[in-house]
Amino acid sequence: MNKESILVVEDEEKIARLLELELEYEGYSVTKVMDGLEAFEAYRTGKWDLVLLDVMLPSLSGIELLRRIRINDKQTPVLLLTAKGSVEDKVSGLDYGANDYITKPFQIEEVLARIRAALRVKIIKEVEQNTIDTDVLTFADLKVNQKTREVLRGQYTIDLTPREFDLLVYLLINKRQVLNRDQILEAVWGYDFMGDTNVVDVYIRYVRKKIDLPNMPALIHTVRGVGYVLKEAK
Repeated sequence: MNKESILVVEDEEKIARLLELELEYEGYSVTKVMDGLEAFEAYRTGKWDLVLLDVMLPSLSGIELLRRIRINDKQTPVLLLTAKGSVEDKVSGLDYGANDYITKPFQIEEVLARIRAALRVKIIKEVEQNTIDTDVLTFADLKVNQKTREVLRGQYTIDLTPREFDLLVYLLINKRQVLNRDQILEAVWGYDFMGDTNVVDVYIRYVRKKIDLPNMPALIHTVRGVGYVLKEAK
């Protein structure tokens, strides 16, 4: 059985070494890089199951490295290591497609748990992708191309962030099924958000505002006390 490969990008030697030792002990194959540009070259020339990425790096910031990764790669999980209280980095990271963030200082058990969760979601998404006959998902007048990431509502092109796109795809795959917030959180974010599912409500609102255009039937519906469902308007 091949080991899952993790690229650790961290410029603090002690932290990088700790992560390397703990991850190798857990059975992962680990490559450690301490410079942003070197990390991008390592990412570009290697094959990775997950990237653990510090935000503050020499040569190239973690946010810029994430942006470059996401230009052509929407699938590889990227977990950000951020300084305590660095809200701007967290928001930027999520907007650019980070799967999760871990605040320093951290407990290694938390890091390992979030890595396991991200890899589990990656496998689930790969299975779901393989069971879908086409790259294009449709519902009513909504069309989503998973390969090109193009979203259309009627003749209108909809621009979504990476997280909004993943959320919409999950709703489409499970159309007409009522999904609770925990299900959505696990599938789209891939980790326990400290029991706080408000992030689901926030992103549902973002997607609904873009998808449910004026003078068009609403497709995303709230099921009070339960969650959300993508279905035809009554």
